[in-house]
Amino acid sequence: MSLRNLTIALLLTLAAHAQEKPARDSNTIILDETAVKNLGLETRQTEETDFEQTLLALGEIEHTCESHSVLSTRVSGRVIEVGIHKGEFATKGEVLARIESRQPGDPPPVLELKAPADGLVTRSDLHLGAPVEPDRELLELLDLSQVWAVAKIPQHQAGILVEGLTAKIRIPALGKEEQLGRFLRLGPEVDPSRGTVDALFELTNPGNKMRPGMRAELSIITSKRQNIISVPRDALQGDRSNRFVFIKDYELENAFVRAPVTVGEIDENFVEITSGLFPGDEVVTRGSYALSFAGKGSISLKEALDAAHGHPHNEDGTEMSAEDLAAKGGMADHHHDHPEASPLWKYVSGALLLLLLASLFSRKFQPTSGS
Repeated sequence: MSLRNLTIALLLTLAAHAQEKPARDSNTIILDETAVKNLGLETRQTEETDFEQTLLALGEIEHTCESHSVLSTRVSGRVIEVGIHKGEFATKGEVLARIESRQPGDPPPVLELKAPADGLVTRSDLHLGAPVEPDRELLELLDLSQVWAVAKIPQHQAGILVEGLTAKIRIPALGKEEQLGRFLRLGPEVDPSRGTVDALFELTNPGNKMRPGMRAELSIITSKRQNIISVPRDALQGDRSNRFVFIKDYELENAFVRAPVTVGEIDENFVEITSGLFPGDEVVTRGSYALSFAGKGSISLKEALDAAHGHPHNEDGTEMSAEDLAAKGGMADHHHDHPEASPLWKYVSGALLLLLLASLFSRKFQPTSGS
């Protein structure tokens, strides 16, 4: 392409780009303090963080194979003292019951039955005066310091479960707090009716609050990428063809700018933003949906800028020219530190400068006719 044609194409592109940029007054919403409070607006500063791609799954808490223990005796007799009951926790070595032996003696020998391990008493047949035999399990204990979260995973997604994979696990019965679980292995059987396979995740159980049978919600982290800008899902508005968020205006109080964005991956909590935002932008999270129906707000852009800068502006928020100021009352000598130049003129000036430099550079190295 010749330099002339390249110049024309570049200028047309820059002109189109400048014309597509929306006017400031068309994408800015300015509210008063009462409106901000009524909408319950909250913001969050964007930053580059790790973005996790997750797989959601439901499951339940189960005790581990190693956690189960029972209490029994090697002699026949009867219970004469019970020191623990169902639902209570035992400590290894703690005396749980005393048994009067049937062996002869005056008085008969008394045996102390001690806890074989730490754990929760989930079943007990210890009752005062009840007979005991060597072949009977008197009490059952479960060590719940470590438990399993068993998730139901679709068969076609089981291949992503590899060693080292982790999951954020929440137990609805215990609140919103999440814990990190480590993938152990797949279960031994497949559920053909549901097309799922069990996936076992091990996690610690502080305070033994998790109990077998509790419902679990798992976010299995399948991949993680660093230095990604993301926003909470509540911040993202619009449909698939027109995604946008609201960010706080950089200079006006209680002003919010509608910022078009391009999205990437979406997980249960966050949305990856590939373009349209920069680190440090304050994005509206809570109240973003309501803000999209607020129109232009309760205060005009002109009023807000006039109050902030101390001098009048045009209705679209641009600086008034000297002629406009003179027409408004002899203010032609007004000077502002940041005059508003035409966006198109800025693009065109920059492009012409680059083309001039390129032309001079090419001429310098062009061979002469006599060579």
